[in-house]
Amino acid sequence: MINMYEVSETNKMIESENLDVRTITLGISLLDCIDSDLKELNRKIYEKITTTAKDLVSVGQDIEKEFGIPIVNKRISITPIALVGGAACKTPEDFVEIAKTLDRAAEVVGVNFIGGYSALVSKAMTKSDENLIRSIPQALAVTERICSSVNVGSTKTGINMDAVRLCGEIVKATAEATKDRDSLGCAKLVIFCNAPDDNPFMAGAFLGVTEADAVINVGVSGPGVVKKALEKVRGKGFEELCETIKKTAFKVTRVGQLVAGEASQRLGVPFGIVDLSLAPTPDVGDSVAEILEEIGLERVGAPGTTAALALLNDQVKKGGVMASSYVGGLSGAFIPVSEDQGMIDAVHAGSLTLEKLEAMTCVCSVGLDMIAIPGKTSASTISGIIADEMAIGMVNQKTTAVRLIPVIGKDVGETAQFGGLLGYAPIMPVNEFGCETFISRKGRIPAPIHSFKN
Repeated sequence: MINMYEVSETNKMIESENLDVRTITLGISLLDCIDSDLKELNRKIYEKITTTAKDLVSVGQDIEKEFGIPIVNKRISITPIALVGGAACKTPEDFVEIAKTLDRAAEVVGVNFIGGYSALVSKAMTKSDENLIRSIPQALAVTERICSSVNVGSTKTGINMDAVRLCGEIVKATAEATKDRDSLGCAKLVIFCNAPDDNPFMAGAFLGVTEADAVINVGVSGPGVVKKALEKVRGKGFEELCETIKKTAFKVTRVGQLVAGEASQRLGVPFGIVDLSLAPTPDVGDSVAEILEEIGLERVGAPGTTAALALLNDQVKKGGVMASSYVGGLSGAFIPVSEDQGMIDAVHAGSLTLEKLEAMTCVCSVGLDMIAIPGKTSASTISGIIADEMAIGMVNQKTTAVRLIPVIGKDVGETAQFGGLLGYAPIMPVNEFGCETFISRKGRIPAPIHSFKN
């Protein structure tokens, strides 16, 4: 049972410490929409989404009012469209028509993003996969709510370097296609290794083929809450530090569990998982970087940053798994540069570099996230950065991802503006030595030896 003290404590977290439920994401399977006729396929997709998700936003708003818990986003994830559109789509342009349909459906039901304009190509690409990937620049340029992802590697299969090379080109083409908006399209495109099937967070959300026809996944967030809790144990030892993070993560996750259960019941849709990631925003006091600095760093990026982040990530997970029987998604700490004011400040101060961020991704939830780089950066260099991050995920048996934004027309020292939760980002320098010969090799990097566990 929850006592009055805990009710008061939770209210304080919401009012002054930026506690919120970051998203209720309704996963919708589109496998039953598959059709060889493109027009009929689009009709089925539109009908399935607008019928299944018709009450999502209103139910979320009702829960907000009833419990006083902010629910920032209501979103949809769908079956990877490369699978759904394979029979009907013969060209990249055919896939763009599906993207437009998805965008219309998302607008009608009132969600801000719909994820799953995706392809899973960790071992090889079908023609449908390749057509979808090649359609991404145009699809993201002509839509507002579509989020796209490509899974190019896994611990079990290795890294599909043909897909990595293609994705570098696609990131650059997406930047060009949306250059009038500081290459915003790239902020909605994620390249994954070991992508989870139940991630509620954008831009990487999609509904895996092993999931139900519909499912509710909830993402909670509380960097500000953790920061405030750690202020009370300044100067204490690591045991008290860890216990404080665990207890706080438990409380934050219980809020997500409550919202997930209510949404599931009211929508008549099964509950899937709670993702207990610490997801920052550009708001002051809602920063993962500030947590790391509260742990004892002068500035995030200083020596000790990777160790502090490893500690934080582990304790968040340990606290969260006690609060819910179904924890999934990514779960841990996000380190997106543009969405975290502390990270932005660290880049300006010169303490945080692309190389240090890569080291941090070895121990955090995701990877190189929302990083703006010079627009002149070559496609092969982008592919090289993707390959490095995929290797970290493959070898360490964890999810890693890359969301790079080569901002066309801008260089180091300038700033890209994305708006809303996506924030703004200083353009970070990139190693200018080339890797084109490496990236041009065909085939895939084999899975590591420790992947053979059958």
